[in-house]
Formats: sequence, structure tokens, C-alpha cells
Amino acid sequence: MKKKRRLKTKCKVFLLSILGITATLLWSRYISTSGLIIREYKVINDKLPASFNGLKVVHFTDTHYGRTINNKEFKHLVDEINALKPDLIFFTGDLIDRNTVISEKIKNELIKHLSKLKASMGKYAVNGNHDLEFDEYNEILNKSDFINLSNTYDVVYSKKYEPIYIAGLESEIKGNADIKAVTEPLKTKEGKNNAKYRILLLHTPDTLKKINNNTFNLVLAGHSHNGQVRLPFIGSIITPNGAKKYYNEYYKIDKTDLYISGGVGTSTINFRFFNKPSFNFYRIVNK
Repeated sequence: MKKKRRLKTKCKVFLLSILGITATLLWSRYISTSGLIIREYKVINDKLPASFNGLKVVHFTDTHYGRTINNKEFKHLVDEINALKPDLIFFTGDLIDRNTVISEKIKNELIKHLSKLKASMGKYAVNGNHDLEFDEYNEILNKSDFINLSNTYDVVYSKKYEPIYIAGLESEIKGNADIKAVTEPLKTKEGKNNAKYRILLLHTPDTLKKINNNTFNLVLAGHSHNGQVRLPFIGSIITPNGAKKYYNEYYKIDKTDLYISGGVGTSTINFRFFNKPSFNFYRIVNK
């Protein structure tokens, strides 16, 4: 009798374990990868010119189109971003998943959606490691009125002709030459006098280790997904190369604010766990 009871108990435990694992996998695949969270942040920095006070910035990343994000999900993302009426929109890479077979249909879908994004002061992007697999990436950005800042920079002026400096580095920088392309202009007399507030877009957040602290006031990155699989009280379980040091939502590095968006899509596996799709919305003020 005791052996039969023990056997029944083991069978029950085994069946419950199988059911639990199955439920977790289904939840991670279909529930946790759906929906969209907007993470709002107030960024304070007295270097921001007065005429930019209250600047509204949307930062989204890692859509990995073709995996868990497709036409319907991208349309919802665009609607949510436009509802915020941002001044600037920043995309920090991995628009298309490397395993996606890109077709004219997919290319046109992306152009259509990205073109509908509205920002009063401009839309900027950098390349992610997956985007480097596709010759079509630059074409998609150009036809969507996005400026590709990979390894270059731009200066945005307010109505009072006060500037802010926006630079970008792609995921696979070639070393000092690429870094100098976005930092050297700040060392000129004109750069020191005018662009007091400086923003850097990265795909891989660990690239920041190669840049002198305090060169930029605000750094925005992606790639880590903040850990696509997370556990309560523990956080991220696995992060990709390029996001081993910096992978959580926020870091203060000396006087630099580093924000890493959790991303919208999925990479490698079609699961998210305790980490819903999201994008960031910043209100930047000078006091």
C-alpha cells in the first residue's frame, strides 16, 4: 500500500511539473510577448538649453520584425508613439531579425509604418547587429524620413537657435576612428561653445566603456532587452555580447544618464519572461 501511495504521489508531482512547465512556456510565448508598456522617465540636466525645456523624446528599439512583431503589432506601436506627440524619436537598432527573409512586402510594410511616425524635430536611428545583415535597412530608413546616425552626428536647433548635439554609433564600430567621428566635433571651439547638451545613441550599451565619461549627458541604447528572460528578485538571466556590463533599465555613470530600452520584439527565441514589450518616453527638463 505504501509503495502504491508513493508511486501515485510521484506521478502527481510529475504531471503537475509537466503542466507547470507547459503553462510557463505558453505564457512566455503568447502572453508575455504581447501588449506594450510605455516606460516614462523624467530626465533632469541643467545643461539643457532653456528653449528645449520639457523636450519629449520617444526611444524604441529591437523590434526584430518577422519574429513576434509583425504588421499588426508594429501598427499598434506606431499608434502608441504618435499619441505621445514627441519632439524627437530615436530608434536604437535591430529593426529586422536576421532570420527574417525580407521581401518587397515586408520592406514596404516597414516603410509604411516608420513613415507614419511623427516627431516635430526629427527621427533618428542607428544600426543594430541584425540590421547589418540587410542591404535594405538604409533604404527603409531613408524612405521613412529617418536619419541614420550610425558613426556620425547632427545638431538640432530650437526656435531660439539654441543647439543640442545628437550622435550615434552602430553596433560594430571599427574602433577609435568611429568614436572620434562623434566625439572630435565636441572638442572644437564651436562645439564647446554651442552644444552644451549632448545625446548619444548606441545599439550595444557596452560600447560606452570605450568613450570617456561625461562626453555625453544622455546615452540611449538597446540590444540587451533588459534580459529577455527575467526572474523576480533576480532580474536578467542571460544577456547578449555587447550588453554584459550594462543591461538594466538605467545607470548613472558620473554625470551621464544611460537608459536601455527593453525592446519590443524577441531575439533568438520567441519568448519573453517577466519582461513585456516596451518603449521609453522621456521628458527632459533643465531643473
